[in-house]
Amino acid sequence: MKSIQVSAEVRSSYGKNAARQLRIRGRIPAVLYGQQEAALSLTVDPKDLLTILHSAAGHNTILSLDVKDQGKSSVILKEWQFDPVKETLLHADFLRIAMDNALQVSVPVLPVGVARGVKDQGGIFEFVLRQLEVECLPADIPEHITTDISELEIGSNLRVADLRVDPKLKVLSDLDLVVAHVVAPKEEVTEAAEEVAPGLEGEEEPEVMRKGKGEEEGSEG
Repeated sequence: MKSIQVSAEVRSSYGKNAARQLRIRGRIPAVLYGQQEAALSLTVDPKDLLTILHSAAGHNTILSLDVKDQGKSSVILKEWQFDPVKETLLHADFLRIAMDNALQVSVPVLPVGVARGVKDQGGIFEFVLRQLEVECLPADIPEHITTDISELEIGSNLRVADLRVDPKLKVLSDLDLVVAHVVAPKEEVTEAAEEVAPGLEGEEEPEVMRKGKGEEEGSEG
């Protein structure tokens, strides 16, 4: 995986008003931490991070974070926050990494091909597990893990244990978890439920008699 450079500056002002002013100037607040070093409050250009998040590798991209007057660090995006309405990036956390220390990351799983149960049997393909938890060195993080689904038939499934994973990756997800399967199409509700129950055809519903108070009192006579 290629390393992408991102520039940052040390942040000297804090609080909501300071963060608002940063965003007006086209910057967002960020934090750099990890590797038993002091945390740094930073500012970065959100456009750089959006490009990374929308890339094939996504948040697993290894970044070379160049902090002005502080030097460069190898990092990954650990956390980020979006505005729920405007969908703009509001904040980011960077984690320092060592290229010789293993990381635990989530890697996308991508199905390849058309399942036999869909193509020949009219079934429905369901993609259940889209992310695989693995541990590996930063340089060995794959953009995704592909799996061939062409042999899946109705009623069969693909589990984590069936995935072909690079030996450099240590799978952390439960091996019994279902990644994908093919199910039979749901049958439409028939009109049988609306039919008259057996043995009641032709019978009239019992008439419900309602008596007034006067009728009830005079009924004994």
